[in-house]
Amino acid sequence: MANANTPFGLRPVANRSGAPYNGSPRLYIVPASDGTALYLGDPVKLASTGDATGKYPGVIAAATGDVVTGIVVGFQPLATNLELRYRAASTLRYVYVVDDPDVLFEIQEINSGTALTTAAVGLNADFAAGGGGSTVTGFSGFVLNNATEATTNTLDLKIHALVNRENNDLGLAAKWLVSINRHQFANQVAGI
Repeated sequence: MANANTPFGLRPVANRSGAPYNGSPRLYIVPASDGTALYLGDPVKLASTGDATGKYPGVIAAATGDVVTGIVVGFQPLATNLELRYRAASTLRYVYVVDDPDVLFEIQEINSGTALTTAAVGLNADFAAGGGGSTVTGFSGFVLNNATEATTNTLDLKIHALVNRENNDLGLAAKWLVSINRHQFANQVAGI
């Protein structure tokens, strides 16, 4: 049976130690100067400025090859639109980010190219934007790029395993368990 093609970005599911994900994101601010919309499951990187109080660091959308600070898992509500499930481009918004380098995430493999096999476990791979996010669901379009798996240590993600679920098989659009390979808070050079 073919896997469902339902990209959702990166979804926190567990800790590398085997403990379940404990749901402890940190609050960051996305400046209005960032012209990229953000969705649940999008990777972000540190921005050069935070909020005026200095209490909330700034983040902006991360791209393939960036050192990642974490993954967006929520947004502070807006008084003007309580149902907005994403951050519109060029809008100041506070976001909740899972920035723990020991969290494992579920991500869908891209639904094209040559599917990953069990030989990909332990390799690194890049993520890809996958067509953007959904303004209806608020979910990211980021996917695991199945054309990039290699031992190269500068790739975005570390592949741990195929997600163990009955409706998930090896093949295109498979869901994989990954960690962030190039994380801001895991032995990276300081800076942005």
